[in-house]
Amino acid sequence: MVCVYYQIFGRVQGVGFRYFTLRTARELGIKGWVRNAVDGSVEVLAVGSQHQLLLFERELRKGPSFSHVIQLKRFERACEEDFDQFRILP
Repeated sequence: MVCVYYQIFGRVQGVGFRYFTLRTARELGIKGWVRNAVDGSVEVLAVGSQHQLLLFERELRKGPSFSHVIQLKRFERACEEDFDQFRILP
């Protein structure tokens, strides 16, 4: 399994981006979390196979219909947590 941290910039808050991310992650069998950041971006920590994460990232770049993704930063990292599902963090 691979653990990837994403930071997504653009019009990504107040447009259903976290719920879109939650639904997409669950459909693909990805575990982890999504949350709004104080700087207006959205943060995601995703755990899955390379193939799952490739499909997931494609969807994150598109986003839901009212969003507009300007930039997506991707950082692979060691997973320090064991996730049993994907969830929205406060």
